[in-house]
Amino acid sequence: MIVRDENSSVGLGGGGKWFRGFGSLIRRKQVDSVHARRHGQLARKLSAVDLVGIGVGATIGAGVYILIGTVAREQAGPALVISLLIAGIAAGLSAFCYAELACRCPSAGSAYHYTYICIGEGVAWLVGWSLILEYTIGASAVARGITPNLALFFGGEENLPLFLARHTLPGLGIVVDPCAAALILIVTVLLCLGIKESSMAQSIVTTVNVGVMLFIILVGGYLGFKSGWVGYELSNGYFPYGVNGMFAGSAIVFFSYIGFDSVSSTAEEVKNPQRDLPIGISTALTICCLLYMLVAAVIVGLVPYYDLNPDTPISSAFSSYGMEWAVYIITTGAVTALFSSLLGSVLPQPRVFMAMARDGLLPPFFSDIHKGTQVPLKSTIVTGVFAATLAFFMDVSQLAGMVSVGTLLAFTTVAVSVLIIRYVPPDEVPIPSSLLSSVDQLLGHSGGHIGVDRDISPVDPASYYEGSHLHDKSEALLEHPLIIKEVTKDEQNEKSRRKLAAWTIAFLCIGILIVTSAASADWSPRILQITVCGMGGVVLLCSVIVLACIKQDDRSHNFGHSGGFACPCVPFLPSACILINTYLLIDLGVDTWLRVSVWLLIGVLIYLFYGRTHSSLLHAIYVPSAYADEIHRSQAIHIA
Repeated sequence: MIVRDENSSVGLGGGGKWFRGFGSLIRRKQVDSVHARRHGQLARKLSAVDLVGIGVGATIGAGVYILIGTVAREQAGPALVISLLIAGIAAGLSAFCYAELACRCPSAGSAYHYTYICIGEGVAWLVGWSLILEYTIGASAVARGITPNLALFFGGEENLPLFLARHTLPGLGIVVDPCAAALILIVTVLLCLGIKESSMAQSIVTTVNVGVMLFIILVGGYLGFKSGWVGYELSNGYFPYGVNGMFAGSAIVFFSYIGFDSVSSTAEEVKNPQRDLPIGISTALTICCLLYMLVAAVIVGLVPYYDLNPDTPISSAFSSYGMEWAVYIITTGAVTALFSSLLGSVLPQPRVFMAMARDGLLPPFFSDIHKGTQVPLKSTIVTGVFAATLAFFMDVSQLAGMVSVGTLLAFTTVAVSVLIIRYVPPDEVPIPSSLLSSVDQLLGHSGGHIGVDRDISPVDPASYYEGSHLHDKSEALLEHPLIIKEVTKDEQNEKSRRKLAAWTIAFLCIGILIVTSAASADWSPRILQITVCGMGGVVLLCSVIVLACIKQDDRSHNFGHSGGFACPCVPFLPSACILINTYLLIDLGVDTWLRVSVWLLIGVLIYLFYGRTHSSLLHAIYVPSAYADEIHRSQAIHIA
């Protein structure tokens, strides 16, 4: 096994330069350790209770106050409760994957951070860039949705105070929303005060929202028992749209569970991440699922599903029983739900910016941490002002579909990352070339002993730098190898196992892509669709079976920070997670993907002209994991 420089090339002539450019896409960073901590750290102040508040607040938006009416009327009928359960289980698959990676890699950045460690820089950039889009548009859309709900307390939008009311700019036809912008700026100021202060505000607002939902469940349940649950006494039964309608409803309400991933973005600010992160993620998702199901069960039981008002299903259901005053309580719940969802959208964004800036993919300006509040102050201000400006000038409701791309892409790559960690965890770690340059001196002072292997030779990192010819590099590798002299049979078997596992994971993803693409291709002939779907299904099934038979890597138990939560039922659970999220990604529609492609193209250009050449791994040299700690330890001894 030899030392590999990130800039080293494989190929002939111009192919070497091409490979160097491609190599930047697959370079992977090390799990944050004491050797990699060069930046200021965020304040570790969050407990499991704080994480539950953040997760529930970010997940339960105003959608539940509207969505259940639309889905019950058009897709599921009374079976909406089962649709919510299925969607909750599907979201739980992603939650399991997030819980494991959050424990192993408890740093800011969430899915971007995990993808960079497990898959590579290129995919990580796309995930991070998509998450930025999601949080920006999501925050702006939520803020815009608060204004009409808030107006109900004033008797309509025309009665709102002038400084909060929407206005149309003359000559431009643009409807500005100062209330939405002001709310985002308030949230931004709150986040700048500190993570504990903002999490406390999130918990208070979420408590009010949950209280309103409990009011709906308890009072609505009383009315239901009193009236005999007329919504369930229907001639067409519990499944008026059939099982297909129930599953179609699940696909729609699945997006109501998006938000629990905000918990993982605060991993670096948790007191005990190995214990509290799994508790926070799982408890938040469980609470949301139970509340959704109970509210839906009550509402579709009070009023027949075909009589539900698609815009205000809960308020109209209570009004039909003579409780018009309940509209104010329900509206309070909707406003607090929107505000907590707004907090959940703005909170992760500066932390993703900070993580990308730490890795050199964005300017270092975004990685600065305020010494007093210990939050990424500059990133928070910039992202808050940008989201407020967008909410002020632009109605982003037509772009709402773009929000789902970032989340679904993150869910998919997180599941793939779990498979990689279990079967082919990275066995090389990047160290600065300057650190390896001192190996010669270290060997001289230590008598040539680094670690347990006595047959290690120093390496001249200059021979690997970009600009050297392939022939010269080959000679340098032959003259200065860092190599294990004896390769045992067990090591050869392990190498073969890793190669088989890596190819199987690749074929698993290909099979899923074929199946989901064929299943979504309604425009194609039926026989062709079934044939292609069947072929992809065979590839998918065989890949899962092979992975189930392959032994997982023993080193996966100690990869990253050990001792935390482990995702169960690997490879079946992550494979199902990849399948579900890939299908939902493809099913978003052509219009959504055309809009997203513009944003992704901008991201690709920024990466090519800035991120790729400023990456912290630009001149990194990869060494076997077994020697990395020894090199750091030897350098520390030498310096001392």
